[in-house]
Amino acid sequence: MFATLTQIGLPIALILIMIGVGMSLRPANFRDVMRAPKAFFVGALAQLLLLPLIAVILISLFGLQAELAVGLFILALCPGGTTSNLYSYLCKADVGLSVSLTAMLGLITPFTLPLLAAWAIDFYLGASTTIELPLLRTWLTLMLISVMPVLLGMWLRAKWPSLSLRAQPIISRFSVVVLMALILSIAIDLGGDFWHFMLLSGPAALTLNVVTMVAGYLLGHYILHNDQQARTICLEVGLQNGTLALMITTGILQNNAMSIAPSTYSILMFVTASLFTVWVLSRKASKVE
Repeated sequence: MFATLTQIGLPIALILIMIGVGMSLRPANFRDVMRAPKAFFVGALAQLLLLPLIAVILISLFGLQAELAVGLFILALCPGGTTSNLYSYLCKADVGLSVSLTAMLGLITPFTLPLLAAWAIDFYLGASTTIELPLLRTWLTLMLISVMPVLLGMWLRAKWPSLSLRAQPIISRFSVVVLMALILSIAIDLGGDFWHFMLLSGPAALTLNVVTMVAGYLLGHYILHNDQQARTICLEVGLQNGTLALMITTGILQNNAMSIAPSTYSILMFVTASLFTVWVLSRKASKVE
């Protein structure tokens, strides 16, 4: 079951997730970014630079070592996914900005993630480690499961817009089911070590989630002076594509210990994002009253 999920189910789920992102895109999204690029660049730089830096600091503060450290860092290299788009919609953020950030950073990730992940493996596991990230294979995999599906989704949206809108919720639900099945499979495969690793990496994963959400919101608030865009950057920087991280750790590196932090994060982010959404909507309701 584990091999089937990692080699077949997980890539299919990721492809569907990115097709869903592409289906959410309209030409107007790119025109909006060109007309007001400041918000996009704040969100993009926060994800590409601030997020990995925070991950390195937290790895040191929580004393994560070896595979657990690598897993958390790889997670920090991943862009947002459809989860951030969904919660941007729920908390009335700038959905166009959210989808644009998810899609554009998904196009950049194949070039940044393999190199930085290879550095993390060498730095946290030592030069003598037998674990090696195949750069070319990783790049090709990311291109096939992130870039090409986004382009396909955009084409489908242009060709059959009504069908695309109906398909998006189904794609999201299927992806969540596959992700939960994979996390359960990892837990079974690791046995008793799973809970030990969870206790070690869980606090760091939760802190990464919360700190980056807060940092994203504050950056958006104080630089852009726009609360709607601040909420968007909060969710884009704070909710990473855990499915993509698991694709790297289980599918390419085939290392379950590296998968613990992304697995923990993928569960906890729904809780923190929901709490943030409730907070935002309650604030809005109180202002109306």
